[in-house]
Amino acid sequence: MGRVTARRRIVKLSPTGVLRRPDTLAVEEPLELRVGGRALAVTMRTPGHDVELAHGFLLTEGVIGSAADVSGARYCAGEDPDGRQTYNVLDVTLAEGVPAPDAGVERNFYTTSSCGVCGKAALDAVRLRTRFSPARDTVELDPAMLTGLPDTLREAQRVFDSTGGLHAAGLFGVDGTSVVVREDVGRHNAVDKAIGAALLDGRVPLTGTVLMVSGRASFELVQKAVMAGVPILAAVSAPSSLAVELADEEGVTLVGFLRGESMNVYTHPERIRGAV
Repeated sequence: MGRVTARRRIVKLSPTGVLRRPDTLAVEEPLELRVGGRALAVTMRTPGHDVELAHGFLLTEGVIGSAADVSGARYCAGEDPDGRQTYNVLDVTLAEGVPAPDAGVERNFYTTSSCGVCGKAALDAVRLRTRFSPARDTVELDPAMLTGLPDTLREAQRVFDSTGGLHAAGLFGVDGTSVVVREDVGRHNAVDKAIGAALLDGRVPLTGTVLMVSGRASFELVQKAVMAGVPILAAVSAPSSLAVELADEEGVTLVGFLRGESMNVYTHPERIRGAV
């Protein structure tokens, strides 16, 4: 695995003067994902949990439906100028009988750390058909559980403490129990890592769970929740208009501005006690 953090000397300016000191940065490196030796996507990510990232990405893109659909994953040869393995090319082998990704999944351009859907080869492939629709999930929870999630998520962000530069995504049970938390420079990568970990643990579909994210709720994050069967998506910041539309159509309870003891419930409030 590559480095998660890096050190660099900086000049800090403040009212008390000039200070030269080392600073810790979150590492951002490209990961090329291949399927059967064929390049599928390149994403800018924080190294670590790459196999989970690959599984989560392939699930949320509709390529696989279970961990059994992948027969293997290995890093390909790649070296930095010092001759060290970079771990930046991962080749996934699908199980026998699992169809290869169609052209709609391929990315024409690299996926930036801030937006995973920008490079879609075909816009009509953005809205994917899920195998695990959350629409019929009748789970209910207390709003007090939701209001505690931002602090729980933040406490699990170990790398954020030293860099201040990572997003987080966590899956939680309706009682607030943590299933998995992952960090990454890209919010969509953090979600894919969390979902991929759950998939490898046999937890997909993620019935009766909450997906909590540290930033805003974009269209793509709602899409990933839908593809994994997550009924509730909560974010500390704002959702986009398209995110709200998709959540409404696909039966996801979308919560935004989850801060302190307040929140905005944009879709399907019936899952939150007292909201209806």
